[in-house]
Parts: sequence; C-alpha cells; structure tokens
Amino acid sequence: MTDQEKKEFHEKLLSEREKIKDEILTLEDKTKPISPENSLGRISRMDAINNKGVAEFSLRQAKRRLNAVNAWLSKYNSDAFGKCARCKNEIPVKRLMFMPHSLKCMHCAGR
Repeated sequence: MTDQEKKEFHEKLLSEREKIKDEILTLEDKTKPISPENSLGRISRMDAINNKGVAEFSLRQAKRRLNAVNAWLSKYNSDAFGKCARCKNEIPVKRLMFMPHSLKCMHCAGR
C-alpha cells in the first residue's frame, strides 16, 4: 500500500466510522421496547415486534462493523495496517475501500 493509498484509506475509515455511529443511533431508537399500553392492533403489534427484531440484528451488525473500523484505525501507524488478520498478506486497496470494515483478504474471508 502506497502512502497515498494509506492516507485515502484512513480518510475512508474516519468517514465510515461517523456513518456507522449515526446508523447505530438510529437503530438504537428503533430497538426500544414496545410498551404494552400502546393502542396497536394485534397485527400491528406483531409487525412492530418483528421490525424491532430486524432492527436489533442490524444494530448488532453495525456494532461489528464499527469495531472492525476502530481496529483498522488503531493499526494505522503499525505494519499490520492493510494486512489480513489471518494470513498477514496485504489486502487489495480496492477491497478495503469498498469494504472498510473487512479485516481479512478474499481468500481468508471465504474460509
């Protein structure tokens, strides 16, 4: 990874971290408990509970992505920056720019 690519990836990580934080705030609002006092019909209540479950899954995924982005940011000044967490080979920059939360190369991610 060249110095310019490293800088661009670092900027992408910072941008991605802010987007994920905003997403987490939105999802946390959607995962609040549904109070039984709400005057929802039975079907509407079931739908609200289902939507809450989907939002909870999305929230867990967003938190995983945030952890991965923070892991990359913590490695910025080390030799491990841009390298696969498993095989230690360099991850192609195009993959990192497309999926900044990816900690593994294509080969290791497929295992």
